[in-house]
Amino acid sequence: MDYYGKEMNGLIEQLASLPGIGGKTAQRLAFHIVNMPVDQVEKLSETIIRARKRVCYCKVCCTLTDQEVCPICSDESRDHSMIMVVETTRDLAAYEKTGRYEGVYHVLQGAISPMLGIGPSDIRLKELMVRLEGDVREVIIATNSSLEGETTAMYISRLVKGTGIKVSRIASGVPVGGDLEYIDEVTLLRALDGRIEL
Repeated sequence: MDYYGKEMNGLIEQLASLPGIGGKTAQRLAFHIVNMPVDQVEKLSETIIRARKRVCYCKVCCTLTDQEVCPICSDESRDHSMIMVVETTRDLAAYEKTGRYEGVYHVLQGAISPMLGIGPSDIRLKELMVRLEGDVREVIIATNSSLEGETTAMYISRLVKGTGIKVSRIASGVPVGGDLEYIDEVTLLRALDGRIEL
């Protein structure tokens, strides 16, 4: 039954298409939006459009940024000889919240998953290998503890070992099947401090 009319239903439908947003949450957000002052709604929509147009991948580490080179890669005080490999920008943000990691990152933008048809050429491995031609002493693999994350870690380990660069994997403490973005800072620090060489 059509309770709200075409416009409200359309807004709810668009919001519900976002990941993690169910029907009730979409409805709640839609009501909130239509009750906001028009200038705030315009600012929100302009911000979304501007972000969509301007956000791109860092040409060094492949994270999301609105600059050619992200702030972390541009930071001369970071240790550029240590690269932590993560699956997503959200994983990078999780480690940055610890405030203890001083190296740089490489964001794969995914993980190897034969079941989903995602192979090594579908993630940012070529870019990682190009970076390893520079002055790199250690690669820390911080992919998730899922089957895809473990598969990706083993694949990267084999690639990097051939270069003579030290390869390590974050230690346990991160639960199997857990996504890094949802794990607290203490657990992430333990995993980083207890990493093992592969």
